[in-house]
Amino acid sequence: MNHDMTFFGRKVLFIGAHPDDIELGCGALIAHIADRTEVMCVTLSDNQKNPLLGNLVEEHYRSMETLGVPRDHVVLGPFETRRFPHARQEILEFLIQLNHTYHPEIVFVHTKADIHQDHGTVTEEGLRAFRGTTVLGFDVIRSSYGFFPSFLVEVSEADVDRKVTSLRQYKTYAEKYYFSEPVTRATLVRNGALAERPYAEGFDILRIVGAFGSLS
Repeated sequence: MNHDMTFFGRKVLFIGAHPDDIELGCGALIAHIADRTEVMCVTLSDNQKNPLLGNLVEEHYRSMETLGVPRDHVVLGPFETRRFPHARQEILEFLIQLNHTYHPEIVFVHTKADIHQDHGTVTEEGLRAFRGTTVLGFDVIRSSYGFFPSFLVEVSEADVDRKVTSLRQYKTYAEKYYFSEPVTRATLVRNGALAERPYAEGFDILRIVGAFGSLS
């Protein structure tokens, strides 16, 4: 088996449009790294204008806690769901301020293959706000078309189990197919097969900033 490429960030930032996006796209990776580095998860809308989603915020906090992210490292932004393109400049300024205060070394946003208007805005403005920073794109299966993971991160079976458990916290979405355990496990197995590993979380590469070091 080939040796894995080793990558590391002292501060790793995950940015999603709505509660559940980050867990769906990155849950196993977060479980894998949460006890080894500093993780911050920022969701730009709390989705509370929809009266059917009144429990969503608390479900989001419980989901993140399951992955090992404490409440003080989970941020909910002020933007209105499905209106992100109209708030593009405000979102950019919000993310620029986040960059100035948090200084992440790796940033995860939505894949460019995602056709949801809010997800696309997060990615475009994230690339502007975090210039000079490595940015990877995660997949939310229900709104991605043509996504293919070009950056595969091996995760353990325990990480997979924690992702499944974190998604179970969303009682609001219990009937959604993309929250089902078989879909979650199948996606991680498929990405693992691409990496010739048992399980992997998959991302696309939006920007890699690196330095090559010699072995001594």
